[in-house]
Parts: sequence; structure tokens; C-alpha cells
Amino acid sequence: MSPSFAASPFDAWLADDPEVARLLGEEADRQSTTLQLIASENFTSPAVLAASGSVLTNKYAEGYPGRRYYGGNSVIDEVEDLARTRATDLFGADHANVQPHAGANANLAVYQALLEPGDTILAMRLDHGGHLTHGSPASITSKVWRFVSYGVSPATDDPDKPGEIIDFDQVADIARRERPKLIVAGSTAYARIIDPLPFREIADSVGARFLFDAAHPAGLIAGGAHPSPVGVADVVTFTTHKTLRGPRGGAIVCNADMAKAVDSAVFPGLQGGPLEHVVAAKAVAFAEAARPEFRQYAADVVANAGALAGALAGAGFRLVSGGTENHQVLVDLRSFDEELTGKVAQETLDRAGITCNRNTIPDDPRSPFVTSGLRLGSAAQTTAGMGQSEMRLIGELIGTTLRHRDDERVQTDVREQVRELCAGFPPYPSLAGT
Repeated sequence: MSPSFAASPFDAWLADDPEVARLLGEEADRQSTTLQLIASENFTSPAVLAASGSVLTNKYAEGYPGRRYYGGNSVIDEVEDLARTRATDLFGADHANVQPHAGANANLAVYQALLEPGDTILAMRLDHGGHLTHGSPASITSKVWRFVSYGVSPATDDPDKPGEIIDFDQVADIARRERPKLIVAGSTAYARIIDPLPFREIADSVGARFLFDAAHPAGLIAGGAHPSPVGVADVVTFTTHKTLRGPRGGAIVCNADMAKAVDSAVFPGLQGGPLEHVVAAKAVAFAEAARPEFRQYAADVVANAGALAGALAGAGFRLVSGGTENHQVLVDLRSFDEELTGKVAQETLDRAGITCNRNTIPDDPRSPFVTSGLRLGSAAQTTAGMGQSEMRLIGELIGTTLRHRDDERVQTDVREQVRELCAGFPPYPSLAGT
């Protein structure tokens, strides 16, 4: 079956490579006919796509504007300066570095800028929602620095105080005992608002620096749907491709006194030539996020996550922390079906056209490759135009699919319902084919 969706306006340029052209078309078709509920994904604007695929990919530009190691960078300097200015204006920061290729690179650069090898970092436990760069043994960060971890409070049976939120008493106790040089806030799987002020107070009490990893809520921060850590934390890192709705990449904003150390850590400390086509796309995304309508988008993302969470709870799923305050919904599958694992749920939903990812839940008895939970996100389908009624329907479809996970006829029926739903909300209407 040929794709019903055009991969890009430049398909003719791939006429001599039909294999790649076919794959691009198939992926575009997948994105337009299935539900994208991975919390770390979004749909960029056509303008971001255009910048990402521009002639700027041809230019090598080691260094920074006005301080390049190659000639011919006068235009590139303007591009990067524009991205930096737009980033600082958007977040109200003193300085921005827009060169990190990813959020992990941004975090690594901050560690290098602020710490000596062997220094102690206090960050969130991975199995409670932290990121690989927050202390995973698999990450190079844990081989260079010593990590200690805080987590969330235990789950309770009280619906008014369900637990599984950051335990600031625990954070303070560990900080006093371990005397970290850096405290990291932020997560990859946490459905609640993360208040930067208690972290700042704890960091000041032990003489630590404070990094806020805003990879997930960056767009919500820009849109006023999450408290801003800028000006509270010493440094803020974020990715540009999640709720911010930009190209895949990372960025750093910081106080003026951190600027030189941060820039030196990114280049020449960790990276070579920046991806200036991606930097241009970041500039586009920063400008889009500064528009008034983006504030409504951020509010809609949160409202849609709440609607999805409510529908899932109604279908019999237990929500980690009892609900959501951001774009994520974390689901404990065990109350729905003790035997159902995150791995099986993810694979079953994928066959039904619902894309999400398995995820550990706090104190998960299963391995990270199997898990007892799912992580769902509302950002991408909100970008496509879906609202709360569609999110409630999606929650119902998830319940139906998993309740009848051994019935291929149910999966086929759900897949058709998903296809019909997505047809009304194409992510790129101007590129849709026949």
C-alpha cells in the first residue's frame, strides 16, 4: 500500500533514491494515521522542518559568533545570534547556548562547567522518574561524577494525598548528609509540577549549585503553564523537541556569570561544529513559542493530559501520583491487570495504532526493559488539534485494547477507529496527499 501522505515538499530531490523516499513516506504516513502519545515527541511546524532541511547543513562553524575557526560564517553568525537572542527573550535569561545536540549533551556540559571529576551530584532516582544523565550507571556522567539520589514519597490509599511526589524533606536530608556540589531538579517521567524554589533553598543551605533540567516542561514554561526556573536555578537545560515543539536538539540558559564556563564546556569541551541548520530551526521554534497563541497551546496540553488521565482512571487504571499537572500521564498497569507488563501493553497498543512507551513506576518490581507502567503524553496530538473529547476517547480505546489484548479483531477495530480519528486531525494538512 503506497503512503497517503507526502513526506516533504522536496520529494523530487530524492527521485534518485527511491528506497529512502519510500521510507520517509511510510514514516510520514505512520505519524499521520496513528496516535502519537510519547511524551518526549511532538510535531514541528513546517517552518521548523524547512529550516532543519536547509542549506545551513552545508556550513562548518566551530566556535561562536564572532569567534569562528573557519571563514565564511557571517550569515551563520547572524543565525546563531538570532537563536540566542530569541532564547534569552523567551525565557528571560541572561545568556543562552543553542549548540547542544541533545538534552544529554546540555546536561553533560553543565556538569563539566560547574564541577570537578569526582564531585557529588544530587539528582532524581531513575526508577522514580529521573533521566539517564541523572546518575545511570550506563551514562558517562556516573563514571565522572558521584551521584546520590532522592525520590518520591510512597504511594498511599488516600485519594486526597496519593503520594508519589517529590519528597523535599528527603531531598534536604540527603543534601545535608552528602553535601553535593550540584543539585539537579527535573525528570523524564513525573506527572506533577516541579517547583524550583524548594530546590533553591536546599541548594543554598548546603552551598550547592542548582541545575534545573527542563527537558520536558520547557514549552509549558515558555507558555506560562509551569513555573519558570530561570532566575531561580543557576543554570537551566532543556530540549527543543518536546513540549517546545521545535527540532530535535538541546539548549542551555544561565546567569551571566555562568556564560563563559558553559560555552567553553559545550565547545571545545564536548562538541565540534554545531548543527547550524538545527540552530536555525531552534530560532524558528523560539519565535513560535513567543507568540500569544502558544500560551493557549500550553494550557491545552495540560488540560488534554488531564482529560486523558481522567478517562484512564475511569477505565480502571491507577495513575501514578493520582493524576497529572503537566503533559504526562504515568499509568500503573497492575491495578488494571496484575499480569500485564508495560512491554506487552506498549506492543499491543502499537498494533492498534496507539504509540506510547513502557515506563517504570516508583519502586517497580519489574526490570526497565519490562516495567509495570506506561508513560503517555498529550503534546503531539494537541499540536494536531485534538481536544479533551478526543483525549477521553483515546483513554477509552486504550482500555478496550488492553482489556482484549489477545483478541486481534478488537485490535483491528481499534486501529480503524484510530485511523478515522487521525484523519480529522492531520499534523501537516498542507502536505497531505491523496
